[in-house]
Amino acid sequence: MASKKDMRRPDLVVPYQEPAPKGDSAELSSTLSSTLPMAAIFTRNRYVGWASVVLSIQSWLGESEDASKSSSGTPGYFTIGMSLMALAVTYLPMFLPQPPNQRGATGTEAPAPVAA
Repeated sequence: MASKKDMRRPDLVVPYQEPAPKGDSAELSSTLSSTLPMAAIFTRNRYVGWASVVLSIQSWLGESEDASKSSSGTPGYFTIGMSLMALAVTYLPMFLPQPPNQRGATGTEAPAPVAA
């Protein structure tokens, strides 16, 4: 039968030391999750809008406790809201189409002739 004696050696125990915290480094995922919604709004590209939603959710789920406690960054739920708003803007012309006479007007065409 096995003996009930503790066979560990106390002189070999190494105490746990918490690693030094990393410095403030801007992460690429948080940068992308902040800029992709703006790109989706400006270009009205639906694929960029969906990519911004996915990256903002991924960035929010992957942020550390230190990043969420620091006041320097944008909170994760705010970037998700921004990306959902950008996605809604890209689908807006489908639900609210422009009037036919306004379609394609850029403001750079020749002025309309004046009736005399």
